[in-house]
Amino acid sequence: MKFNDVFVVDDDKIYHFLIKKLLTNNGINLNPSFFENGLLALEGIKSKLNNGETPPDLILLDINMPILDGWQFLEEFKLLKEKIKKDIIIYIISSSDNIVDKNRAKDFEDEVTDYYLKPVTIEAIKSIFSI
Repeated sequence: MKFNDVFVVDDDKIYHFLIKKLLTNNGINLNPSFFENGLLALEGIKSKLNNGETPPDLILLDINMPILDGWQFLEEFKLLKEKIKKDIIIYIISSSDNIVDKNRAKDFEDEVTDYYLKPVTIEAIKSIFSI
């Protein structure tokens, strides 16, 4: 699938840099938008909707973040989803290998496509971007 607009929701600046590098090095011509917590990402989606713009095609979501974490983001996203007239693909990319988190992700099976562990690998990027 071709993604035109990608939101990366993660409070780790180094991870932002790595994602940019992985995309560039694999010929994925995207300019992702970065948000340091779930609240800012929700505001980004709402802003696009309010301005008549298309919301992102893909969200790469971390779990552990300040202000609004990944789980809280998903709860809010569920409520917002009805106003969005297209499917947004969400991948959780987290450093948490905790079985509780992996099981909790299943509670959001309508929202979350898959769960990847950090550090994100070239294989994960290729799988997400189908290259």
